[in-house]
Amino acid sequence: MNTNHHDSHIVQLDGPGGAYPLLLGEGVLAEAGRYLQSRGFSGRCALVTNPTIKPHYAEPVMDSLTRHGFEPVLCEIPDGEAFKTLDSVASLYEQFVAAGLERKSPVLALGGGVLGDTAGFAAATYLRGLPLVQIPTTLLAMVDSSLGGKTGVDLPQGKNLVGAFKQPEMVLIDPAVLSTLPAIEFRSGLAEVVKHGIIDSPELFAALQDGRFEMSWMLSEAIQVKVRVVDEDPFEQGRRAILNLGHTFGHAFEHLSNYQLRHGQAVAIGIACATRLAQNLNHCPAQQAEEIINLLEFLEMPTQVPDYDPEAVWAAMGTDKKKQAGRLRFILPRSIGDVDIFTDIPKAAVQEVLA
Repeated sequence: MNTNHHDSHIVQLDGPGGAYPLLLGEGVLAEAGRYLQSRGFSGRCALVTNPTIKPHYAEPVMDSLTRHGFEPVLCEIPDGEAFKTLDSVASLYEQFVAAGLERKSPVLALGGGVLGDTAGFAAATYLRGLPLVQIPTTLLAMVDSSLGGKTGVDLPQGKNLVGAFKQPEMVLIDPAVLSTLPAIEFRSGLAEVVKHGIIDSPELFAALQDGRFEMSWMLSEAIQVKVRVVDEDPFEQGRRAILNLGHTFGHAFEHLSNYQLRHGQAVAIGIACATRLAQNLNHCPAQQAEEIINLLEFLEMPTQVPDYDPEAVWAAMGTDKKKQAGRLRFILPRSIGDVDIFTDIPKAAVQEVLA
């Protein structure tokens, strides 16, 4: 079997607990055992996945672990945001107990963002913390949620209200996995790629406008944006908030749709709202604002505000945990490759964009 060792490139990520590798390349999935072994791990481990991913990718990872002397146990939670809950975490604890996991037993999270967040939180808290390996299988998770060490679950009152910072031992990203991703999920992830272009990579933005890019290059560019921002602010004290471009609006739309709106769709509309708001307040030139909205539309993403009452949207934004000292924070583009944090946006200006 050709595992293409030469094609995978390694990005060193600096977590607060020290550096860890991100391995990006075709075939890295089937090499999970080798990479884990080379990091000094052995023995029992848990592969956490869901019924959607399991039939496609669990076997190569399990085989690789077994080949390298691990005793892997397959653990499963249901698929979907509705299951990003403490019940799923409790179910993982039971599976970890049954698997006989110990302090040094790695947990591998194989799935999209919900799986990575939930399994990551279980790993962060079981026995006060087991080693974690993120193996994201969606574009969204690859460029965003699997990086930067944030894990957590939702409460009925709001998203991500329970969580922990947990830096993984490593992140394995195999672009080949994206071949089985439904088109709507791929586009959902592209919203975060566009976001990273607006935040800090005019090159990435231009490549998306062109519609011509090689997948590994695009992933690598988008990942490096997130890595640069997280390195500056690992525990989200300040500057890291710029990664929430489109999310203050987006989370409100998700919430009001009862999560029928995909995260990426909500973020795309959120980016469009933040861009219009920035233009209206003269923070962003009209031409650049237009380029942003045109790119979202070119990539077949929604940019129009759903038919929600602006008051309801404003109220939903108020429950967002990104508030500081009771004030909403908005991340607005100044130009492509440059965004800023604003806390003094008048409600009327927000309502105008929502109308």
